[in-house]
Amino acid sequence: MSPPTVDDVLELYRQHGQERYDEELSQLAHAEQTAALAGAAGASDALVVAALLHDVGHLLEVAETAGRDRRVDRRHEARGAAWLAGLFPTAVTAPIALHVRAKRYLCTVEPAYADALSAGSVASLERQGGTLSPDEVAAFERTRGWADGAELRRWDDRAKVLGLEVPPIDEHRALLVRVAAIRAGARADG
Repeated sequence: MSPPTVDDVLELYRQHGQERYDEELSQLAHAEQTAALAGAAGASDALVVAALLHDVGHLLEVAETAGRDRRVDRRHEARGAAWLAGLFPTAVTAPIALHVRAKRYLCTVEPAYADALSAGSVASLERQGGTLSPDEVAAFERTRGWADGAELRRWDDRAKVLGLEVPPIDEHRALLVRVAAIRAGARADG
């Protein structure tokens, strides 16, 4: 199976972005808000793309199945990162792959963080395994890119404002193409 294109990614959001997952706002609005927060923080282009696409695994599930059992963790972070790996560099896919474990990590090491989670994030935290053990905390902190995963997670949790005006996903097309070219260049060099 060939990797997706930028247009495939954008089309997935056009077709399924109005879906909701544990929150009141749509997946598309959540993605756009997360990217806006990353951009406002001065994040790298790759991290802004990761912020925009961090929940793409949820949309893949909707596109591939007739329905979802929200009581089951389908590891959307791994699914999304794997799907995007042929298109984008690791600087995009690693934070996506880590953003769920980052929530578990932040809930473990920062009790105030856990207290501020949305109802949807609290529900998914339980499905995703809850807080981490001390050994799991240490292992997460040894994982390459863990800090970017944690930063993405913080934006993810703040990007849940109904009706907030932010740049639409199509305005990110040039950025997506530019960051995808990094991955394409790495393939050509390899």
